[in-house]
Amino acid sequence: MTVLQAIVLGVLQGLAEFLPISSSAHLALTPWILGWESPGLAFDVALHVGTLAAVLWFFRAQWVALARAAWRIAVTRRVQTEEEQRVVFLIIATIPGGIGGLLLADYAETVFRTPTLIATTLIVMGIILWAVDRFSPHERALSHMRWSQALLFGLAQVLALVPGVSRSGATMTAGRAMGFHRESAAVFAFLMSMPITAAAAVYEVPKAIAEGGLGAPIVAGVIASGLSGWLAISVLLRYVARHGFGVFAAYRIVLGLGVLALVAARS
Repeated sequence: MTVLQAIVLGVLQGLAEFLPISSSAHLALTPWILGWESPGLAFDVALHVGTLAAVLWFFRAQWVALARAAWRIAVTRRVQTEEEQRVVFLIIATIPGGIGGLLLADYAETVFRTPTLIATTLIVMGIILWAVDRFSPHERALSHMRWSQALLFGLAQVLALVPGVSRSGATMTAGRAMGFHRESAAVFAFLMSMPITAAAAVYEVPKAIAEGGLGAPIVAGVIASGLSGWLAISVLLRYVARHGFGVFAAYRIVLGLGVLALVAARS
């Protein structure tokens, strides 16, 4: 893999990780469309180090507050404040993704990465994203979350093991279906990405380094994903404050149809 290819994939990872358009789909489809050798799932996860840095930096004030809240819980063994509740909810939301990742990791790297399946999930989830956002109420803030809703956020995250679903798209759709504001759903989706992404990075990054070494492509890809990830978070939070997810749903459907057409042309 060249440095330029790594940068392209890094930019796509950063943008698509936080926009509801599926980073895994873009990382799987881009080499297939352009005729590049697939870098594999380990490299894809390595790019998540950049997006992990982006979400940690963008929400740094919230992470400091959550870390203090976690310490208070450990000391007092009680959950009293809103920050302490959010720590518990993030833990609950992380559990399904962790279990799903362990059980379905092999499928995520093989069966789930076929272009036809990715295109289909892009289209189907695009329609669901638009419909839920269009017709669901949007009056609930994160301060009104219950543990059962945190669990549903986590179950939605499991679906993102299938490229084309989109982790942020699935979790934000679940949040909107439960009546949360778009911004509230997006913020919780971004926050809950940190634990599962960090765990995956710890597990997969050594594999990527063992396969190709800590060379210029990985470094360039991680930096590109971090910068584009920070930009995606900033843009999305501003955008959803005034608009819906329709533009992202339309993009998903057009991309999915384009991939299906390309599959048919190559068969």
